[in-house]
Parts: sequence; structure tokens; C-alpha cells
Amino acid sequence: MSSTLIHSSEYFIDLEHHHGAHNYHPLPVVLSKGEGVYVWDVEGKRYYDFLSAYSAVNQGHSHPKIVQAMIDQAQVLSLTSRAFYNNKLGLYEEKITQLLGFDKVLPMNSGAEAVETAVKLARKWSYEVKGIHENSAKIIVCENNFHGRTTTIVSFSNDPDANQNYGPFTPGFIKIPYNNLEALEEVLKTDAQNIAAFLAEPIQGEAGVYVPDEGYLKGASELCKKYNVLFIADEVQTGIARTGKMIACHHEGVQPDILVLGKALSGGMYPVSAVLANNEIMNVIKPGQHGSTFGGNPLACAVSMAALDVIIDEKLADNAERLGKIFRAEIEKLIAETTLITKVRGKGLLNAILINDTPESDTAWNICLKLRDNGLLAKPTHGNIIRFAPPLVMTEEQLMDCVAIIRKTILEF
Repeated sequence: MSSTLIHSSEYFIDLEHHHGAHNYHPLPVVLSKGEGVYVWDVEGKRYYDFLSAYSAVNQGHSHPKIVQAMIDQAQVLSLTSRAFYNNKLGLYEEKITQLLGFDKVLPMNSGAEAVETAVKLARKWSYEVKGIHENSAKIIVCENNFHGRTTTIVSFSNDPDANQNYGPFTPGFIKIPYNNLEALEEVLKTDAQNIAAFLAEPIQGEAGVYVPDEGYLKGASELCKKYNVLFIADEVQTGIARTGKMIACHHEGVQPDILVLGKALSGGMYPVSAVLANNEIMNVIKPGQHGSTFGGNPLACAVSMAALDVIIDEKLADNAERLGKIFRAEIEKLIAETTLITKVRGKGLLNAILINDTPESDTAWNICLKLRDNGLLAKPTHGNIIRFAPPLVMTEEQLMDCVAIIRKTILEF
């Protein structure tokens, strides 16, 4: 076998196909390097990254400050488990709780683990503080949600790909339409005494960057307070400056009762997630009742502190807010020239375009292949929607270069 074949994209794609589970459908490009807003494939071609690993790489690829923090800590101490204290966890906990205005944080690893933690925490609070009869607590969720892939989480998904043939499912969830305060109040009015929490994404990312009406989050938060129900915000994708604020709830001045974070909490360098809440809620968890071997490890804490510093020092929330407005305005101009795109929507640098075809068509996929050929990587979601989420370190000049690529691709398609 020649060395050129070994190093080709086809070789690596074939290797994955034969030896890996087929649980993803990646765009056919094999990446080997990333820096800032760019990634390179194994043949050396450079692309703009317009997915940011589903908003995990908000600080850009291989940010030197985060890389250095990781190297420095890895050379000293990476893991102690929580059987002992370590000298990084308390510093990280102080930093993130003060930054986001909560009493306490419970550190985990993946976004799905953090959502599971929030569900457990809300249920425990409902039995021990609110006084719901044991094993009766319900959690309200939204249709077309995406909160992860565990058995409990797919129990309340209505995506057949996520839950078909994975049952029996976890009971205790009530599904209502997203962006519908009347539906939320109807359920609360009827059954508040048995409801522990309302769980929602401030923007539904996987559903196609579905931005709710202004006032929805504030209204939902107020209804939860009125009926003594916890408001859980899943900001795994929208958090850490992606939408133009540190968390998307802050666009409406809302402080959730429980906040779920992940992805960009480490700048994409390491799996880190967190659940934040105030003492009245968090104190229901006692020693031995929930945990994780890797949760709160020194390496994760050092990386996360550096990742948060980058967001603050480089004013990436402000940059996302400013560039997002420019991006949507430019795409609106493009929509006026073509029938291929019907809509652009988003907040900050989390945006999507709707392609004028059915969700069953392969038009959006084929457009993404053409975007790749033209030097920009993006991915369809829900068939006819393309999500655009570049790293927040992007400059206006780079953004306009990307707009030109999108424009050229669409008009030539």
C-alpha cells in the first residue's frame, strides 16, 4: 500500500467505515489540523469552520492560552477523582459561579450527563423541598427538543432517529409545543402540584436554530415562579457567548433556576460540563448521591478557567453579537436575489438558513458539499436547514469572505 494512499481522505474514511459504528453521517472531508477559524484536511486544503464542533470551539481551534493551560496542568496532575480535594476545583467553582451569578456548581463531563444531572437535581428538590409525593414528579419538556442521547433523554424526544427501538422509556415527562406560553400555563394550571421543572433550550439548535418569540423565556421563567416549578435552561449549545451574551437567557434578563452548560466551557479542548444552581436547590445533593470519576478533575478545571478567560478578555460575546447582525443582514440581501433560500434566523453567531425544498430532499446536503468545495464547512440539520456557527474569534473581514463563499455557492447552485 503506497504512502499517498495511506494519507488520502479516502483511506481514513474507509478505515472509519470498516472499524467504527455507523452512528454518524459526516460530510466527506477528513480534517487533520485547526487554528482559529480555519481547519485543514489531510491533503492540506484550508477551510473556514462554520460549525465549530456544534458550538464547542467558540474560542477558535487550538487557542494558545487554552492549549498552554492544558499542557501545564497535564504535566503536573490530571486526575484525582473526587475521593480527594485538588487545588484547581475550588478555583474553577469560584470563577464560574461568580461569573454567572449562582451559589454552586456541580461539575460533569458531557452535555448529556449535565442534562441528566439537572433532571435528577430537579426531581430530588421536588420531593425534599417542594413536597411532591415520591416517584410522582413530572418535568415539562418541549417538542423538537435535543438534550442528548441517554435513555432518559431520548425518552422525551420526538425524533424517531433518536428513540426508535431504544425503549422501554423513562416516564415522568410532559411534552408541549415550543415557544407557546399558553400551552405551558395550561399544564401548570392543571398539575403544578406534581411538576418539578420546565426544561427548555433558549434556542432550539438541532431543530434548526429555532429562535422563540421575544419574551418567551421571560414569560416561561415567570410562570415557573408563579407555580413553584424550576426553570431549567439547557445552554449547552447556546451558552458561553455564542448568541451574543454569556448565556442566551440573559438577552431577556432571565436567570434560570438550574443552568446546564457544556461544549465551549473548555473551548473544545476537553469534555467539560456543568450544572449551576443556588443553595436551596443544590444542597439537596448529599455526599455519595451523585458524581463522576472525571467530573471536576484538575485538567478540566484548568482548561475551563482558561477558556472562560479567553471569552472575557477577547470580548467574544460582543463580537458574536456584532458579527451576527452583519451576517443576517448580508444573507437577507442574498435571499432577495434567489429563491433557493427562504429565510435566515438566529442570534449572535448561531444562525441557520432554510432551503427551499422538502426536509426529505438532499438539496441542503448537496449545497454543503459545494460549500466544502468552495472552502467552507457547514452541515444540514432536519433535512432542509443549514446551520452556520463559526468560531467567535472570527473577524469582520473573515466573515465577509465567508459571506462571499456562501453567496457564490448559492447563486451558482
